[in-house]
Amino acid sequence: MSKVIRKTARATALGSLLLGGVLAQAATTLPPVHTIGHVQYLSGGIGKDESQAIENASKHWPLTLEFAVQNKEHADSTADVKVVVHDAKGHATLQATATGPFLLAKLAPGHYTVDATLAGKTLHEKVVVKHGHPAKAVFTWPAGTGESRS
Repeated sequence: MSKVIRKTARATALGSLLLGGVLAQAATTLPPVHTIGHVQYLSGGIGKDESQAIENASKHWPLTLEFAVQNKEHADSTADVKVVVHDAKGHATLQATATGPFLLAKLAPGHYTVDATLAGKTLHEKVVVKHGHPAKAVFTWPAGTGESRS
């Protein structure tokens, strides 16, 4: 085998290893997908890598929910939010607990009401999911919500 062919083969093998590692890392930064009834969802976003992966993936999911608590100068991400999504007829389509500041859901096109509860305080948002146009709702609780008092 000539030197050129060996170098090309080594470069190809090295490139495959590097690309495989990048793809494996990207695949592990998204949290697992769960299914409740006919609805698939994922939740997370703790840490920069996972948060970025979820934000990148959100364009492929019909609904993105984001959760935060307002502080003096900005909003801080929050987790442990109880989420109930109701369809236009009032049926609960999805009930889940967000394990991070994001929850992505694969819902059929339609009108929905989302109830998001943190520390006993529930916020409501209406969303319209359209085919090919991801919807997003951001829930921001007032400062101090969820903080323990001593």
